[in-house]
Amino acid sequence: MSDVVGIPGNRIRSFVERIEQIENEIKDLNEAKKEVFSEAKGEGFDVKILKEIIKLRKQDQDERDEHDSLLDVYMRAMDEADPAPVAEAA
Repeated sequence: MSDVVGIPGNRIRSFVERIEQIENEIKDLNEAKKEVFSEAKGEGFDVKILKEIIKLRKQDQDERDEHDSLLDVYMRAMDEADPAPVAEAA
């Protein structure tokens, strides 16, 4: 009973092993990325800002422009609004 209902076991094994290999490569790449961020932090760079730069570089120019415009509009709206009353502690 080596061929269970016509399921190609060798093909399934091939897919599983390839996915496992990719998962290992992703794990290694994520570890390398952490090391680069750690190195940058060790040299005095702000990792949070570096991550923000990476995020911005992934966006196309139109998307970045739209984000900047919305951010500006929201900030102006907040500045023009009456300040909310501060709740008093009980």
